[in-house]
Amino acid sequence: MPSLDPAVAEVRRAVRATLAALEAGPVVVALSGGADSLALTAATVFEARALGLPVTAAIVDHGLQPGSDAVAQRAADQAREFGADARVLSVHVDQQHPDGLEAAARVARYDVLRQCAAELGASAVLLGHTLDDQAETVLLGLARGSGAASLQGMAPMREDADGTRWARPLLGVRRATTRAFCTASALEPWDDPQNTEPRFVRVRVRERVLPVLEAELGPGIAEALARTAEQLREDAEAFDEMIHETIEDIVEHAEAGISVSVAALAANPAALRNRIIRLVVDSEFGVGLTRVQTLEVARLVTDWSGQGPIDLPGCTAKRAGGRIVFAAR
Repeated sequence: MPSLDPAVAEVRRAVRATLAALEAGPVVVALSGGADSLALTAATVFEARALGLPVTAAIVDHGLQPGSDAVAQRAADQAREFGADARVLSVHVDQQHPDGLEAAARVARYDVLRQCAAELGASAVLLGHTLDDQAETVLLGLARGSGAASLQGMAPMREDADGTRWARPLLGVRRATTRAFCTASALEPWDDPQNTEPRFVRVRVRERVLPVLEAELGPGIAEALARTAEQLREDAEAFDEMIHETIEDIVEHAEAGISVSVAALAANPAALRNRIIRLVVDSEFGVGLTRVQTLEVARLVTDWSGQGPIDLPGCTAKRAGGRIVFAAR
């Protein structure tokens, strides 16, 4: 028998490890038709067959390009050729979204994938992000100065509050490997023209910034950035355990909100204090604070001089006696 192509073997191994970590049940694969998601879908169908798991390819048609419906239908046909079920999911993208077109498309995509997974009772939605995508995410987070949470990049596995589980089997696989998988498997991926459109910041990072870093600093930059994300994620998980243990002792429910002990916040290092503030606001009101907003709240603890309430997204923060009170607006 001919030997298995190394790229095919690598992608299948990555998928096999992810499926082994999931509960038995149907699996949804997000398929765009590009090389990454096409390789992921083919490998998932192959590996799931041995486990007796049904696989559904979910193809999201954002309707942002002429002929997008034909591209989606072609991807669905390819998935059915592999032996998967396939669904084309059309969405409306808010082109006036305050965070831009990319963010709007992402919101629409994840919403419809979540709905698809719920309808099928899927154990997880598999996403085709690669090591290269992870490196780009970390670099973007670094450029924005958005802190350790952003530098953690994308998690290999995460579960939302509604129970939807998202898995990224290919975070340790290079983009070149998924394309080699397609070549070895005689698959024809679709190349999204927006992936080379320089008006998108991620494209500029991919096409211009990372190649310069590789040329000037030497090869291995993408792998180094991905390792950084993994290490920071391990640190963050340990830190989060500490925070949750601490919060149980210092948080109390208040009228229309929640309150935190000033003395307890003051006794903690700044990094832990700031994370507690962000977590309390996110957990209670579902909003994220910027660093500037977080530091303003922290000043109610460390630099109290009688200042009044602070307006935050969705809530206010004020000092009342020995507590910081967060209340809905």
